[in-house]
Amino acid sequence: MKKFFEIYYPIVLAFLSFLLSVTLWFTGNQLEGIFVGIWVPSILSLSIALRQRRTDSRKNN
Repeated sequence: MKKFFEIYYPIVLAFLSFLLSVTLWFTGNQLEGIFVGIWVPSILSLSIALRQRRTDSRKNN
């Protein structure tokens, strides 16, 4: 189970952010929902960048 979260934690965080965004939108907080919705691609982009840096540093050693 620990190995699963080490690999897929960005997807889990992005999904939770998406759920929070949808919840905010449908409870009448549209602006907050849009703001939190922007987190989803940011989380995924950051995780790709970090994973790329880790892969590059392993190749150089």
